[in-house]
Amino acid sequence: MNKSWHLSIPASTANLGPGFDSIGIALDKYLEVDVEIATEWKIVNLSGNLPEVANPQEHLIVQAAEKTAALHGRALPPCHLAVKSEIPLARGMGSSASAIVAGVELANQVLQLELTAHDKLKVATEIEGHPDNAAASIFGGFTISSNADNGDIHVFHAYHIDAAFVLFIPNFELKTKAARSVLPEQYSRKMAAQASATANLLTAAFLSQSFEQAGVYMEKDLFHEPYRLDLIPESRNIKLAAKKAGAFGTCISGAGPTLLSLIQKGTEEAFISKLSGAFPNIEMLPVEMNRTGIVVKKAVKLSRK
Repeated sequence: MNKSWHLSIPASTANLGPGFDSIGIALDKYLEVDVEIATEWKIVNLSGNLPEVANPQEHLIVQAAEKTAALHGRALPPCHLAVKSEIPLARGMGSSASAIVAGVELANQVLQLELTAHDKLKVATEIEGHPDNAAASIFGGFTISSNADNGDIHVFHAYHIDAAFVLFIPNFELKTKAARSVLPEQYSRKMAAQASATANLLTAAFLSQSFEQAGVYMEKDLFHEPYRLDLIPESRNIKLAAKKAGAFGTCISGAGPTLLSLIQKGTEEAFISKLSGAFPNIEMLPVEMNRTGIVVKKAVKLSRK
């Protein structure tokens, strides 16, 4: 029986403007976890972008793993975890979803549960509350997902989208709970119909690789961006500057505060160069779409690089 594993979970962006709580894209930044069955829980952080949690039982990865085990009527043995992350916390890049997905996969491997990708998404959604980021991290690629009232999870995923993105990552956090608190409790039927139509157009544009059109629809959200942009200093200036530098469109990544620009593949360096020095408190980071989702390998010893 295997007693050690290496888990790699991609970051994600969600919403893409009007695809609120449903559209996600996996990104080529990763949470990596070496797992080894042990006699007690121990977690070692090998990079920044990770929470310092004194009690391993309170760590989100461990909580997700134990929840997964309990849902399948099993007890999870303690493990030693070495964790490394390229995903900043509370920046709108799916850091919590990636940790939850890592926990689900940890339990799947250690207990040999043989969960399907859909099984994993169902558990992750029960923990996370919505499936968009978790679906992207599990399946990779471009995903559309829905959590029905009866608990059914519906998901579509595609891998052929050949675009590139640049993230504008601020030097401050924005918790999802705070970002949700500014949203209306209700929307008018007219507004909801218009917002839904825009999300449909965005999806069609991405799937047909009509990126110029996709960029237009990314900036026409009515569900959440009008209420969240004021929580993110310089966000409107960034959107204007990105457009002038050649972006097809720019939106809030997830709940923010990171913004994401859709750009022509191969123009990442030139795009960033045009904006160099314009936003000194913002890190500009080129990313591509991840197409693998979760990857499980034989354990390797993670370095601190």
